[in-house]
Amino acid sequence: MKLTILGCYSATPKVDTNPTSQVLEIGGSMFLVDCGEGTQVELRRNKVKFSSIKHIFISHLHGDHVFGLPGLISTFRLMGRETDLHIYAPKGLKEIITMQMKLADSWTNYKLVFHELTSKISELVYENDKVEVHTIPLDHRVYTNGFLFKEKPGERLLDMQLVQKADIDVAYFKKLKQGFDVMNNNGATIENKTVTKPPKPTISYAFCSDTAYSEKIIPLLQDVDVLYHESTFLDKHIDLAVKTRHATATQAAMIAKQANVKTLVLGHFSTRYDNLLDFKLEAEAVFSPVELAADGKIFHFVK
Repeated sequence: MKLTILGCYSATPKVDTNPTSQVLEIGGSMFLVDCGEGTQVELRRNKVKFSSIKHIFISHLHGDHVFGLPGLISTFRLMGRETDLHIYAPKGLKEIITMQMKLADSWTNYKLVFHELTSKISELVYENDKVEVHTIPLDHRVYTNGFLFKEKPGERLLDMQLVQKADIDVAYFKKLKQGFDVMNNNGATIENKTVTKPPKPTISYAFCSDTAYSEKIIPLLQDVDVLYHESTFLDKHIDLAVKTRHATATQAAMIAKQANVKTLVLGHFSTRYDNLLDFKLEAEAVFSPVELAADGKIFHFVK
């Protein structure tokens, strides 16, 4: 699994920081998660092919998570895109984008498919043969979702030495991979577990930004391999976190610990702070390991 951070700061962009956006590659699929101002520039800077983006997930309609989308959609049009673009976002975004295109007389020459989200409970919003994506209802000032990306279990692996020794015809290899017992060339039943190995371990990723501290999401995050959780503030500004429905680094770590996640990635930092190491230190007092997001940083996670 590869995670490319395009932007990981909150609110107002600065010369050297960008609001939230990231690219997740998991199970052979690529997803753009949130699309703050400057996203398309960061996509180019990180050499992400525009044509590879087919599915975009938007957490909520605050500008630092969505203002980059009209520009990206427009650039796709100028580049002659023909592939459908699927956007999973709160209800209202379709109206915003459609009005922009109408007033600018700049309708796309490709199909825009909006999947409008309104549910306040977790739901499956996308799946293919290798990956599924569920919403994570969050506690913010407006309707907001995080997203849980999970690989589906793959096929069992053939132990070719044992398969050949058991004299199994190649016509049954697919059945073996699917977990079935089969007959060999002599008519004997061969138990699947005696000639195959378990499938490769799956991996999962949860994106939670923006949200106040909420233990309601813990069951949805249970045993997740990687959790990206907002940490807008340090503990000394917890009053601001409560007021704005955001979280602190310590609170993010508390969620990670209670959900038994494997790795915590902190992001959505307020630009008021100069030393991000303080976020890591506060979180590590509760949970480990902790990683700090950074614009342009690439994480590779294996299992």
